[in-house]
Amino acid sequence: MSIEEEIQKLGPWFHNIHLPDGSSTAPNHFLGDFPAFKWNNIKDAIPEDLTGCKVLDIGCNAGFYSVELAKRGAKVTAIDLDEHYLKQAKWTAKQFGLEDKISFRKMQVYDLAHTDEQYDLVWFMGVFYHLRYPMLALDIIAQKVKKMLVFQTLSMPGKDEMEIPEDIDFHGRDIMQKPAYPVMAFIEKRLAGDPTNWWAPNHQAIISMLRSCGFSVTAMPEDETYVAVKDKSLITDFNTWNYSEYLSATGKNWYEEIGLKTKNKNV
Repeated sequence: MSIEEEIQKLGPWFHNIHLPDGSSTAPNHFLGDFPAFKWNNIKDAIPEDLTGCKVLDIGCNAGFYSVELAKRGAKVTAIDLDEHYLKQAKWTAKQFGLEDKISFRKMQVYDLAHTDEQYDLVWFMGVFYHLRYPMLALDIIAQKVKKMLVFQTLSMPGKDEMEIPEDIDFHGRDIMQKPAYPVMAFIEKRLAGDPTNWWAPNHQAIISMLRSCGFSVTAMPEDETYVAVKDKSLITDFNTWNYSEYLSATGKNWYEEIGLKTKNKNV
């Protein structure tokens, strides 16, 4: 079977991947040369040499970003819930001879709460706004990132920013009506015909949510894409709010996770 025949058999494709033999998986993509044009905007904002780095690609789709990151020397773990995309991604990795650099798992982002791995770089693009429980996902991911996060989401128009007060008076909630105040629009029905487009945060909300998870934004290489790094100077909300809520939300037992560890320390 020829490469072109294999491409057709594995279709439809959402990633237009330029293969080593010169063929492409989706040359007539409705978005153009997607996601190559996004990668070209982002690639200089991350290390060119990722040798020895562990990378997590969340929602890998057909594997475009996984391949590009593996080309830079990274050991990539690529996850997706869709068997169709995972099949494409495994085939794509094979075309580039990168099967030993990329491992694929069928997982939800929430499943990461039940893994112990951490990663130097987490690639989290095109997923956040499809999640019914977005802040839970971000809390989970924050614990998996050792150094850098590349985050992209559908967002509300505008780039307004503001200083967020340390405390808002009960009767001073009118501040929440300011254009730059961090808010996230809920999409009740559909956006662009997609029933899984749930959320559209504004620019300040993205900065604020990342900061609450311990990240400082260092670059915005293209519209709606943020490069952030772990900032040790930040006291994360994750470490100050009721941790038992997180454990319960992720199906863990408080006593087993916290109580038993404390008991063992006292033995």
